[in-house]
Order: sequence, then C-alpha cells, then structure tokens
Amino acid sequence: MDSLHDAGVVAGPAPGLTGRTHRPRGLAATGFIATLATVAATTLAAALAQAVGVDFEVADGEAIPLSGIAVVTGFFSAVGVLMAAAFLRRSARPSERFVWTAVSLTAISLVPPLLAEADPATTAALMGLHLVAAAVMIPTLARSLRTRTS
Repeated sequence: MDSLHDAGVVAGPAPGLTGRTHRPRGLAATGFIATLATVAATTLAAALAQAVGVDFEVADGEAIPLSGIAVVTGFFSAVGVLMAAAFLRRSARPSERFVWTAVSLTAISLVPPLLAEADPATTAALMGLHLVAAAVMIPTLARSLRTRTS
C-alpha cells in the first residue's frame, strides 16, 4: 500500500498555494482571440479557394456558404478552448495532453470530407481548411497552456 492511501488524505500545499498556476481567464482570452483568427483564416482560405474555382458543393449539389464555414470553424474552435481549459484544470501536463488530443481529433476530422459526395477540389479544400484551423488553434492553445502552468 502506498502513502497516498494509508491515511486517506493527499499531502500537498495548503489551499490556494498550489505548485501550479491556473489562469483560465487568460486562456479564455487567448482562446477567444485564437478563435477569431482561426475563423478569419479559414474564411479567407475558403474565399480564395472559391476565387480559383472550388465550388464547395457537397451531396445534392448544395454549396457550403462562407458563413457556414465561419460558423462551424468558430464552434469547433470554441470546443477546443473548452477542451484546453479542462486539461488545464485536470491534467498534470495540460499542454501535452491537449496537443495529443487535438492532433488526433484533427486527423479524425479529415475523414468526413473524404466521405462527402464532392469533387476532388472541394474535398481537398475542405481538408485544407481543417488543417488551417488546426495550424492556428493547436499551437496557440498549447503555448498558452505551457505559460499557464509552472
């Protein structure tokens, strides 16, 4: 039996004097700014793709509007910020855990464009937009998590 379970208590610093500094408000501010930057980057990339002929048409000939790309990007970026906040609160190594999880989820997010009934240019553009969003959000939040813990 180890000392953690012997007395039924966990030894550690007094309340309020933890070894790690948690700053969820700072993470929220960073996350908000990163979300805005991600929405702008993906919307701009989608607009550029449209300018060179990508139609963003998926099943049944419906085209994904730029506003739809912006809204979905904003939603999932906010989910990423919440995920980062949960790791900051619950993990001893929040940055590492966040990066591992976010990269895994990004890889999984590349599957739906492959399954969509879209032309190759639309499929490639959608996958590229997922990678653009990940390239902005993951390093920004990981860096913020590293600076928020000691």
